[in-house]
Amino acid sequence: MANNSKDNSATYCDMCAYYIYDEDYESYICDRDMDEDEVVRLMTDKHYRCPYFRNGDEYAVVRKQM
Repeated sequence: MANNSKDNSATYCDMCAYYIYDEDYESYICDRDMDEDEVVRLMTDKHYRCPYFRNGDEYAVVRKQM
């Protein structure tokens, strides 16, 4: 999934555990299989949040416990 820097989902995707670097494409991609409708809605609707988002910050649990 391509991200636009003006789009709120760009920073949202940057924090996702499924947003990985693909050496074949030499860029970051979303590792979840989404259908075309989900991708279009994610990129065009600023209020829609990705249903597959998983926080890639492994320290989030530790900070929550403090």
